[in-house]
Amino acid sequence: MTAESPFTPDEIVELRKLLEIEKIRKVKNFYSHLMDMRDIDALIKICTDDCVCEYGPYGVWRGRKEIYDGWKAVFAGGVPYGGFHATTNQWIELTSPTTAVSRCYLHDISNEPDPRSNPVVWYGVYDENYVKIDGEWKMSFCRLEFLWPKRQVSDEFPRTMPGIP
Repeated sequence: MTAESPFTPDEIVELRKLLEIEKIRKVKNFYSHLMDMRDIDALIKICTDDCVCEYGPYGVWRGRKEIYDGWKAVFAGGVPYGGFHATTNQWIELTSPTTAVSRCYLHDISNEPDPRSNPVVWYGVYDENYVKIDGEWKMSFCRLEFLWPKRQVSDEFPRTMPGIP
């Protein structure tokens, strides 16, 4: 095979899968940027109407209104990019043509405190479900497992992810 060789049917299937995975990755990147921008009006648009967010010490929020109100309360008075929700090591598995699961690490860093203090707010793991609605990927479930500075995890942690070799 050379660089000029046409794609095989199996490669085309794999490329389509990678395109969908990249679309989901983009949604997660928007999640972090919109949250850090404190643009809750745009952020809520990546959630399904019946989305559930489980945020440990912040509670469980069900549906767009409750999630919107929760984010508004948590970030009230915050300045845009007063902190960074740096998400890394994202692992995405398509579970059907219209569903997927994802896991990634959270490094929640504040740039507002005294520079002599520790800027790390949280280390955690996001577990999420995504659904494709009208051609767009939306978050339908989000659980943040808090690992540091105090371990606060659900009974399901770590949840089983498909595709483990």
